[in-house]
Amino acid sequence: MAEAPSDILMHKQSRTLELRYEDGRRLELPAELLRVYSPSAEVRGHGEGQRILQTGKKYVTISAIEPVGNYALRLVFDDGHDTGIYTWRHLEDLGRNQQRYWDTYLADLKKANASRLPAIGVGQWSPS
Repeated sequence: MAEAPSDILMHKQSRTLELRYEDGRRLELPAELLRVYSPSAEVRGHGEGQRILQTGKKYVTISAIEPVGNYALRLVFDDGHDTGIYTWRHLEDLGRNQQRYWDTYLADLKKANASRLPAIGVGQWSPS
């Protein structure tokens, strides 16, 4: 079982979740990375290789953090996503392997001709 952090901080301006550990380690996880690698079935799919690419999440933020027992967090995002249970092990994996996850995410977006930027609905934008 992975170690629980001693402190959990949400930095709103940088949209990062910071986990601090008793031994001095720190992990900083961007909300976007947490959202696109949510452990929920909605994102992961229901089996190996069924991950559903999340697009338009560049500016997503975490609106609530809820403890789940002594083994995980439930993160609520401002886009309405709230079904992922982030175990300490999953959070540590994302933190330690952040660059690999980013590279995979960006490559998947490119392959799908998709974007990190949110879509702007017709009628929501007008020239100045």
